[in-house]
Amino acid sequence: MFVVAHIMNNSMIHILIAANCASLITALPISFEAEQKKYERVRQAYQNTEKMVSKTLESNRISKDNFHITIMAFKEEQRLEIWAGNPDEKMKKIKDYEICASSGKPGPKRKEGDWQVPEGFYHVERFNPVSSYHLALGINYPNASDKILAKSKKLGGQIMIHGACITIGCLPMTNEGIEEIYLYAVKARNSGQYRIPVYIFPAEPGKSEYKKLIEKNQSSHVAFWENLVDGYNVYKNTGRPLSFSVSPDGKYDFTKKTK
Repeated sequence: MFVVAHIMNNSMIHILIAANCASLITALPISFEAEQKKYERVRQAYQNTEKMVSKTLESNRISKDNFHITIMAFKEEQRLEIWAGNPDEKMKKIKDYEICASSGKPGPKRKEGDWQVPEGFYHVERFNPVSSYHLALGINYPNASDKILAKSKKLGGQIMIHGACITIGCLPMTNEGIEEIYLYAVKARNSGQYRIPVYIFPAEPGKSEYKKLIEKNQSSHVAFWENLVDGYNVYKNTGRPLSFSVSPDGKYDFTKKTK
């Protein structure tokens, strides 16, 4: 009887240990990448673009499993750039894409319904794997500067980098383009980059399109654009995401860190 009881007790112990181990495994959080892969469009994006994304990173000597990115967009040139680098290292441009449609005109977005694409320093605040525009990355418009400089109590929102190549104030890409961009963003987020910068300029500072804008003497925007150029220059010099605060007059201050 003692032997039988002993065997039964050992069996119960093994069952309890197995159950506890299973509970621990179940309780472990899945990665952001795995969470995103639950969605069909994201899985398809991986199938379509992961090899290309990995090859681009490897050719730039950037770890494909541990990197951060910055997204920069230039409205007049209708170009979006991906900058990337290993965490805590200087970033470099690794890819650019055509912004395939546009709305509004040069200048920041200051109210709802103006069709303007925002200008300023933002970050990705949401991933939408089931967007009406294929895939979408939402940015944090309106930011603190926009709220201070607004011309209306209603500023609008839902500004996205998305597919489908149509827009009213967003940054539209082709479906092929947004699949790559979305993949870079998912992998960067999975690497621990909780705030992916998105910097939007009227045109690339110092280049011909930007000079044309200044020559047109759009006095209502020039001072604001010069403030954006300050941030652009800091980024190009450091290769690191910007740290800044927003002053009471809505100006970006790059001598102070974001609170």
